[in-house]
Order: sequence, then C-alpha cells, then structure tokens
Amino acid sequence: MHDERRRIEERVERVHTQRIKPAIYAATVPFEVEAWQAPGEPVSFDEAAAAPYKPFAMDTPWGPPWGTTWFRMRGQVPAEWAGKRVEAVIDLGFIGDWPGNQAEALVHLTDGKPLKAVNPLNQYVPIANPATGGEEIHYLVEAASNPDILADNFSKITPMGDKLTAGDKPLYTFQRADIAVLDENVWHLDLDLQVLSELMVHLEAHDPRRHEIMHALDRAMDTLDLDDVSGSAAAVREVLAPVLAKPAHASAHTVSGVGHAHIDSAWLWPIRETKRKTSRTFSNVTSLADEYDDFIFACSQAQQYEWVRDNYPHVWARIQESVKKGQWAPVGGMWVEADGNLPGGEAMARQLIHGKRFFIEHFGVETKGVWLPDSFGYTAAYPQLAKLAGNDWFLTQKISWNQTNKFPHHTFWWEGIDGTRIYTHFPPVDTYNARFSGEEMDRAVRQYSEKGGGTRSLAPFGWGDGGGGPTREIMERARRLADLEGSPKVVVEHPDEFFKAAREEYPDAPVWVGELYLELHRATYTSQARTKQGNRRSEHILREAELWATTAALHAPGYSYPYDKLDRLWKTVLLHQFHDILPGSSIAWVHREAEAEYARVAKEVEELTAEAIAALGAGEARVFNTSPVERREVVRAADGSLAHTVVPANGSAPLGAGEGTDPVTVTGRVLDNGLVRVEVAEDGTLASVRDLRAGGREVLADKGNLLRLHTDLPNYWDAWDVDKHYKNRYTDLLDTDSVTVVEEDPLRGAIRVERSFGKGSKIVQTISLRAGSPRVDFETDIDWHEAEKFLKAGFPVDIRAPHSSAEIQFGHVQRPTHTNTSWEAARFEVSGHRWVHIAEPGYGVAVINDSTYGHDVSRTVREDGGTTTTVRLSLVRAPRIPDPEADQGRHRFTYSLLPGASVEDAVAEGYALNLPLRIADAAGPAEPVVSVDGAGVTVEAVKLADDASGDVVVRLYESRGGRAEGVLRTGFPLGGAQVTDLLERPLEAAATEGNAVPVALRPFEVKTLRLAVQKP
Repeated sequence: MHDERRRIEERVERVHTQRIKPAIYAATVPFEVEAWQAPGEPVSFDEAAAAPYKPFAMDTPWGPPWGTTWFRMRGQVPAEWAGKRVEAVIDLGFIGDWPGNQAEALVHLTDGKPLKAVNPLNQYVPIANPATGGEEIHYLVEAASNPDILADNFSKITPMGDKLTAGDKPLYTFQRADIAVLDENVWHLDLDLQVLSELMVHLEAHDPRRHEIMHALDRAMDTLDLDDVSGSAAAVREVLAPVLAKPAHASAHTVSGVGHAHIDSAWLWPIRETKRKTSRTFSNVTSLADEYDDFIFACSQAQQYEWVRDNYPHVWARIQESVKKGQWAPVGGMWVEADGNLPGGEAMARQLIHGKRFFIEHFGVETKGVWLPDSFGYTAAYPQLAKLAGNDWFLTQKISWNQTNKFPHHTFWWEGIDGTRIYTHFPPVDTYNARFSGEEMDRAVRQYSEKGGGTRSLAPFGWGDGGGGPTREIMERARRLADLEGSPKVVVEHPDEFFKAAREEYPDAPVWVGELYLELHRATYTSQARTKQGNRRSEHILREAELWATTAALHAPGYSYPYDKLDRLWKTVLLHQFHDILPGSSIAWVHREAEAEYARVAKEVEELTAEAIAALGAGEARVFNTSPVERREVVRAADGSLAHTVVPANGSAPLGAGEGTDPVTVTGRVLDNGLVRVEVAEDGTLASVRDLRAGGREVLADKGNLLRLHTDLPNYWDAWDVDKHYKNRYTDLLDTDSVTVVEEDPLRGAIRVERSFGKGSKIVQTISLRAGSPRVDFETDIDWHEAEKFLKAGFPVDIRAPHSSAEIQFGHVQRPTHTNTSWEAARFEVSGHRWVHIAEPGYGVAVINDSTYGHDVSRTVREDGGTTTTVRLSLVRAPRIPDPEADQGRHRFTYSLLPGASVEDAVAEGYALNLPLRIADAAGPAEPVVSVDGAGVTVEAVKLADDASGDVVVRLYESRGGRAEGVLRTGFPLGGAQVTDLLERPLEAAATEGNAVPVALRPFEVKTLRLAVQKP
C-alpha cells in the first residue's frame, strides 16, 4: 500500500480547522451591549448595577491595565430555536498563548448571582437545553482587563506589574457577544477528530493502529458534506465510531484524571485579583459539575475557599453542595500552596493546621494528602510534618523542571530527616494543567519510571491561573479515552482513590531519602529580600507574642489570651508564604503590598506582646528571652547603656543580672574579648579571626566577609533563576570610603566599614564583638541600585569539611561539599534557615543570619595541602523580570560568624540572632511557662490550645540529629499531659512526675505536648 500519511493528515487538519470548527455554532444573534468602566479598584455588584451605562459596539478597545469594565448584555432567544441547545458566547478579545493570565469575566444574573465565568478557552455560558424560544436574557458581566505579563516569553522588561506604573491605554478589543445555537453533532465530531488525530500522530509509524485510524479519518472526510457540515456530521461520526469503540490493551497504563485549576494566590497579579479569579473558576467548576455527573474536581488552598466564602456566598453555597455530592474534593490540607523550602518549621506546621482544620470545620472532610505541584523544591522535613498532620500521601510536579538530572521516580516512598516515610507521586504527564491531549497521554506512558511495578499515574486536568479550570471539552476527551486502543485508560477519580490503588499495587515502591531539590529556580532563596525578611521576622515575633500571651494567661488575673487576633495574624503570614510571594517571583504590586502587610503584622504583634508583658504587672527593668536556650548576653538598655545579663530560656531576669566577663578591647582595627580576636584589614575585610579558646587557631584561610558582586543574567526566568555561569564574572568590593572604630565599650567593640560602588550603591557594615561571646556580628545597611547583579558575602574557612549542614524546619540537612556527580554539582546554590555549619573532627564554624536563605558552600585545596571550605551567603539580587525594580533601595540585616561552633551552638545562636532579647519595665513570673533539661530537646512553640480550653501546647523537636532525652518542667501546676498530632488531637497519654514530663526523642523528631493546667 502506498504511504499516504501526509496527504491524509493534512486533509484532516484543514477540514477540521476550516470547516468543522466554524460550524460548531449553527446560528447566532448578537447581544445588545452597554458598558461602564469602574473607576479605580473593583466595585460591588450593587454599585455596578446602579451605574450609568453607555452603548458599546463590538471591535471596540476596552480595559486599561488592571481595570474593571462592567458590560450589560440584553438579548432574546429567537422563537425558531425552540428545542435547541442555546448558549451565550463571549470573546473579550483574548490574546496570547496562555489560557489564563489575561482578560477574564464573571457573568451575573440581574439578581447578582454569579452564573459562570468567561475565559480564553471557556467562552460559553449555558442558556437553555432545550430552549423554548423567546427567552429574555439579561446579564451583568464583570470583566477584568489584566495585562499579560508573560508577553514576549519573559524576555521583555515591563512596567505592567503595578497599577502605579502600568498606564491607562486599553489592552483588549471586544470581539463577540452572541446568543448562539450549539450544534451538538458538530461539536462531538470536533472532539472525535481531536482525540483520534492526536492519538494517531503519537503512535509509531509501524503501528497498525495508526494506519487504521488514518484510513478511518480519510473515509470520514469523504463522508462529510462540505456544503452541509451540520447535516452530515452524524454520518461522519458513524464512520468513526468503530475505531473509537476498540478497547484499550489489557496491560494499558491507567491515567487517573482529576479536575484541577492551579490558581496562584498571587503572582503576575495582586491578591485582590486572585479573589476574583477564584470566584470565576469556582463558578465554572460548579457549573461543569451540573453537566457531568462523573466529574471530580480537586482543590487546595483553604485561603482561597475563605475568600470565596466571604465575598461570593452564592458560589460558596454551590461549592458546599458539590462537596456533599462527592464531585468537589478538598485536597492539600494547607492554608496556601506554600513555598516548599523557606517557611520556618512552626509556620509550616501552621500551614497544615489551619488548612486541615478549615476543611474539617466547613466541609466535614479531613484531607489525606499534601498537594504541592508547583513549589520550587521540597524540604526534607515534609514527610514528618505531613504525617503528624494526619496525611497519607504527597503530590508534587515541579521536580520535572530539573535543569541537569532527571528525577528517577514517579511513585516512591519519600523519607524525611527523622526517618518518616510518606507515599509520594510525581505525575509523569509533567503538567498540572492537563487536557488529555494525545501528546500528554503519550508522554505519561513514555516517561512513567515505575513500569513493571506500578501501572497507574495521576493527571490533574484543567486550565489554571484564570483559565477557568476544567472544561466540558476536556471531560469529553476523558470519556473517549476511558477505554481506547492505543491510549492509556483514563478514569476520573478522587486523588485519595488514586493513591489508595497505587499503594495497594506497589507497596514496595523505591525510597528517596532527603530533600527534593529542584535544579532550577535557585534564586528564589534570595530575590525580593525585604519580602523574605518580613516573613522571617514575622515568624519569630509571632512566637514571641504567643509565649508571653501564654505566660500572661497563666499568671495575670484578668488577662485574656488573644486567640482571634493571633489566628488572623498567622493567616496573614501564611498567605504571604505562597510559592510566588515568599520566593520573590511576583510582580511589583504583590511585593509592595507584602512589605506593607509585614509592617502591619509587626505593629499589631508588638502591641500584643507589650500588652501581655504589661499584664504581668509593673516592676523593674527586666530582660525577656523568647528563645529556647539560656542567654548570657550583652543588651543595650533604653538609655543606650550596655549590660551583661543571664536570662533563662523562655523566661526573664532583671537587667544586668550577669556574671563578670573579660572586657572587649579595641586596638587599632583589632577587636578582642578573650574568646576570639578579630582583625579588620584596611580594605574592610577580615584579615584574621583567631579562636583563643582553641589555642589561637586561625579560622580564616583568606579574606573573610569578602563582598563579591556578580553579573547575574540567567538564561530565562530572571527573578527565579541563578545559573552557574554567574560565578564567572564578578567584582570584589575592596575599595572603602572609610574604616572607623565606632564603639569601644568594655562590653562591646565595633568597627564600621563604608563602601560605595556600582550605580550609586552603598554598603555600611558595623563589625562588632561583645563581651562573653565568640560571635562576630555584621550589621549591614545596603542602599542598593544595581541591575542584574548578585551580591554575596564569603567566609573562606580553614577547615576540611566533607559536608555542610544547613538548618531547615525542625532540624538540618547535610550536603556534600564535593562535586563528584552531576547531582552534587547541580546544588551550586542551596537554601538554609538561620545557620550553616561546617566542621572537621574536633572543630567547626557556623555562619548565622537573620533574614537570608540562599547560600553556597565549596571547597578547594591550597598549595600548602590544607583545605579551604568557603561559605557564601547570598545577600541581595537585582532581577528585572517580572519586577523591574526588584530589591532596589534600602536593606538592613545582620549575619554572623561563629568560630569554634558545634551544631548545638549554631542552633542556639540562630535563635539568639533571630529573637533579640526584649527589655521592659515589668514583673516577671517566678519561672518560665516551660523549661527543658536535656541537650538537643528544643522548644519551638508555646501557646494555648486552639480550642480555648486553657491547655498549654508545647511543640518540641530534637535539634542536633541524635537521640535526646530530657525533662520538660512547667511553671504552672500540671494536671496531665498528652502527646498530640499537629492539630492538637490526642495520640497517647504522656507520663508525668509532678510538674514534669519526661521526653525522649529520636533524631529530628517533632513532638507536640498538650498540658492541662491543674485547677485550684
């Protein structure tokens, strides 16, 4: 037989595109349209309904950037359309290649009830099926003219990312607003052709099935009457029916599809727009559920549900009904789909607590899995936290974006730092916006790594980010692919059902140990430094507020614990941990608002903390220590004087109640406190750091605190990525404006270094040493005006360290310092929290920080045979897309060098730097709310139970990486103790001995204790 593939495939393509698709709507009549542009920010339906409208014609430009235009549409179904399926078809003038992230609209009935959204690939609104003829149609359509920030494939710097800079030129041209008859035969024929032609081209050329489909399509084109597509469509479908009816192979892979609409809680649009995006998408989803009984939609992010509940009660009611019917599946159990690396341990726990609790309270549903398809890597703390929150499975997708190494598994057990394992799936379809195309189905089967062990994978389907979610066309594809030869089988089902079946058939799946590191988007550990700093400080001040509020609730008569305020403030912080806000990958508008929100949180939390401490009663000046370790520290009083004070963990002490220590001496540019001697060079770097406790050991192998300015132009995603070639071009900042001694107190010595460089940038660093502490602090003030640059601070240490240890949530991870394999080489930029530690047997050094996350660790062998291990903190970047002004302006933060440090020392000083001692004129309690005896047993949170019972909740973890035993003692009469899950639900009774609770922890184990207060 002659090879006629090209002729047939080109024939099918032209007829399908040029004749069949245009015939889907058999007849149309236009709406009468009027328009009103809302001034400024979006308005309520009632305000829009009362507004003055003016006639509006098709092909008219509309919509300034970030504007809202309301359209009033009126029309009537012609009488002759009785018995037909009638819809409204609205094209706002959609542009670009993305199905979301541009113009969108929500269609309301005249009583204000949202009906359905209009999106680029979802332009219809049901009117009647069947129509009676003569129906009057009245709509009010709220249309958002959001700019397409993705235009030019992220290669063009744009001012569109903030309403303050976007201008007012209309972005869109309205194309269509019609009442139309849907020709169902033609519509189904269109879908038959899509499924078969896409399946055909992805089968091998030698596969008989490909040729069978091809010739069936050729016969179908012969059957089609080009002059009467509608009249011949049914006959054409009969020709295709036999090839659509052939069942899949018995061993065919199964794709479990679940409806999905990945809606970033902010990204290329502000939070206020996400509130509207959720209402539009959720309206579509509930409408689709009415059409398809077999449709199931999985939706995460409790925050988005809350927005809909508070702003769109009619949509909320429809969601509740869909959940009851089993068509809507709350998943994920987190407040938002947070970044997978940067949130602190307690914050990550709160993400799970608040998310799961919301779904339990509002739907009676306890989610069973963590749904995080799009975060930029995943901490090794996740398995334990997920299990402690009651989860059985974990889903991710983003690891498929790896730049260097292909992740080896799709279904596997993921083992965290403490040994906890959770069943994990990584969909081989490589998208969370699937549409069941032939290419996607081929990819899912081809890439699935567990062939021979498992037979199924998951495919979240639907258009995200304002695309409106799943569509009826995708559902029709799923139905056709349910049992079709040449294709995997498609079944639409709940993710819980998929994970149950996957685990039952493949219980001995392979194990991946440690973090899921994304070999891409490494710059998200650093971009938008003020946003990251706001998060870090918010996490710590909330810890402080909860501790002292708990103390006041137990010891101050009449004090009322601020449950509601703390809940609201925590949710604000959790929202801004979303995986495009905290990583710094959003538009300027988002980060401008984030900084303002963090400032508001700081103000409110400070008020709560001050109120709690004041409630303890008036008294002398006392120092309050929120950290879980005793502090022997120099503090500065309100009058500027310095005092050395010893303060118990989680407790307070009188100001100046410290022991004598060797004084700090300042000789030229040398600071010495008897523990360490620090010499500042003429160029402002550290010429020497000697550990006097270790016989004067020199810590540095070269210039310390070397500030290096790198050229930083990644290959693609500016705010997201730093590519390895950034290391090749740099300037060391060695020129100084001045190096000056600024403090010579016996309790503190300090030298200030000022530098000007680049395009008007300036750095002022105060290098200080306090009495009684080996920690060297670098208080840093940067006025940053660079573009496409990356600033790092390096500490080359004379240590042969085989690995570095970086703090993560509730523990730390070790990463090799060598690059033996491509996996290690790909980790050229990594994340950590408060500290990085390097060591050789007998000696270690830590680098501490109060707000940055990115760093790199490398090692070289010197000519003298010694090894230099260099830790470099990533301080600030200057990407220009999507925010042209990212990181510009002032930054203030502190980082520190800690010579002679163990991991335990790094943990303690990490807390100390991030939780400054507080001085207040108040009466302190006789003893802390809780205290712990036992090295490695670390208190992470102290609060009252969320159920307002008055019980005290304490979250502990083992922080050194080994087994730990200790005793937790209470500063109140203990009435009993329970070990609970993260949601404070009892797991088992805890033994008590008076006011003490013995505690035993495995390495990095997290344990939550619920302590009852004995009633008098």
